Amino acid sequence: MMKALAMEFYKTRRRRVWAIVAALIFVQLLWGIWAARNMDTRDLQQGWMFCLYQFPALNSIMMPVIAAVVASRLSDVEHKGQALKLLETVVSPGRLFGAKFLCGTLYMLAVVVLQLLVIVFMGYAKGFEGGVPFDKLLYYLLFTTAVNLTILLLQQVLSLLFVNQMVSFSVGLIGGLAGLFSMFLPQDLGRFLLWGYYGVLMLVRMDWDRDTRIVDYYYVPADWTGFIILAVMFCTIYMIGRTLFVRKEM
Repeated sequence: MMKALAMEFYKTRRRRVWAIVAALIFVQLLWGIWAARNMDTRDLQQGWMFCLYQFPALNSIMMPVIAAVVASRLSDVEHKGQALKLLETVVSPGRLFGAKFLCGTLYMLAVVVLQLLVIVFMGYAKGFEGGVPFDKLLYYLLFTTAVNLTILLLQQVLSLLFVNQMVSFSVGLIGGLAGLFSMFLPQDLGRFLLWGYYGVLMLVRMDWDRDTRIVDYYYVPADWTGFIILAVMFCTIYMIGRTLFVRKEM
């Protein structure tokens, strides 16, 4: 498996996948600077909760598209020149599927880690009150990574099964918009949509007073039921997707 993984990185060395990750973090850093530019004392008191509320909303838009791009960049090279037929003589389809997913996993994990660094940087730069909530950030790392990888897995299956990568891109774009829309619906409805789990697994909720126009953020318990449902989705997509790819006519 390690040789297959190393080969995946070798094949994508000039495809600038890391540039996609860097672009995402840069956009989110710019958004953070813009969003925190006029923070008053009350806002600074809720700064950490503000980030843990706003970044999942950003993720629901951007992460599915990024997952679609990463999966496509890792997969479309195999479609060119019908390279999958040649690879069958070197590595089994099942191992190839696993290596590609593991390669994409490292990219998506890097996104979340860098995102956490952006949040911590914002907190220190703006002077958020209170210490860094490391426990909440660890939960955020776990939940965001879990959603990212489940979506990445779905996108990889689509990218490997369909030569036309617009299928994968379209699913990523539509899923991101649907995930954002689901955040404005009751939380239970979000459980029925994979992309809605950025909202389902949020650690912070918002209370907006229409009369005073004052926003209050507050922590909520981790939704472990939602996490378990997501894990079941992941296992189901992995088993079905891997089976379809292994049996695919190369």
